[in-house]
Amino acid sequence: MALEGIKNKLQQIRLEADASAEKVEELTAKVKTLEQENLAKEQEITSLTHKNQTLEAEVEKLDAGHKDMKSQLDQTGHHGSQNEALQRKLQILEEEAEEADKNIRETNDKYRQADVKAGHYERKVQALESARDQWEEKYEDMAKKFAQVKKELEDFQIEIGNI
Repeated sequence: MALEGIKNKLQQIRLEADASAEKVEELTAKVKTLEQENLAKEQEITSLTHKNQTLEAEVEKLDAGHKDMKSQLDQTGHHGSQNEALQRKLQILEEEAEEADKNIRETNDKYRQADVKAGHYERKVQALESARDQWEEKYEDMAKKFAQVKKELEDFQIEIGNI
């Protein structure tokens, strides 16, 4: 009767140990996936930062061109086709500067969003690692209990054998 109870308890501990091992594998896979996603987000942030720097340099270049065209327009006393050509160039440069500013704002928004997502994934990874550590600790405790019950069973079998 007691032997049957120990066998049942031993079977239950084995099932719990198997379930814990499966949960540890699942959480480890989740952590790996989230780390890969986090790496991709960091690469996206780096790319967006580079794009932002490029666009800022382009805006500075366009602003310099805009100032040059404006000063040329102001210095020129000529009217007519030359003035109209400069006006068109000025208008084009202003439109390009507005487009570059718009691109910078969009890039900055994407950068902020990617940064927020990266922070979120980092917190998620930490939470999953913590959960994995807890499951590993439970698994180790179950393994110790399993060994203890197994030893008790062997001792019990030896006692029964001696009777």
